[in-house]
Amino acid sequence: MSAPRVRLYGRPGCHLCDVAREVVAAVCAELGEEFDEVSVDDDPALRERFGEEVPVTFVDGRQHDFWRVDPQRLRAALTRG
Repeated sequence: MSAPRVRLYGRPGCHLCDVAREVVAAVCAELGEEFDEVSVDDDPALRERFGEEVPVTFVDGRQHDFWRVDPQRLRAALTRG
């Protein structure tokens, strides 16, 4: 099984992260894609790297968005090809 194409970096208690998770989950479900989620608070290097820019989404290993996830933009990134 291959790794999910979408990764969401966030932190517990983050309202923007909750909203981003809903958008990512909906778009991924629509397109048959998987995503995973990583808490930046569990890793000092990630906390340093992303700071207050969470949530951050990556698609295919490249940073895609931060703070807000636009469903159309995410859909386009996942269907390019």
